[in-house]
Amino acid sequence: MGVGYRRVMADRAVPNLPSRDFDATVEFYGRFGFEVRYRDGGWMILGRGGVRLEFFPAPEVDPYSSGYMASIRVADLDGLYAEVRASGVPERTTGIPRLVPVALQEWGRRVGYLIDLDGTQLHLIEDE
Repeated sequence: MGVGYRRVMADRAVPNLPSRDFDATVEFYGRFGFEVRYRDGGWMILGRGGVRLEFFPAPEVDPYSSGYMASIRVADLDGLYAEVRASGVPERTTGIPRLVPVALQEWGRRVGYLIDLDGTQLHLIEDE
């Protein structure tokens, strides 16, 4: 890098989510395009395009009472939803994991929901 050159990175927020088992989390998210970007015994980062999800070990988490949530805003909501569904995650109103179908929300965006193996609810939001 030359004098005066500074690498500019965009500000961003990345959710920190629980994982009862890193191997199971990698297998689950890997079925619809997430790849391991970093992993050691105490932290893991999965990525898919520009989306990053960071996980910490939480073997004690009860997926049926978990309050963890995150929003993922994507340009191709229908494509992501279809990939998750094709991976075997069922559309249903109860159970873990599950998908809740995409619907137009009163605030003007289309949203679907993915509840992962650890009970984390991911809001899959159609971006602008």
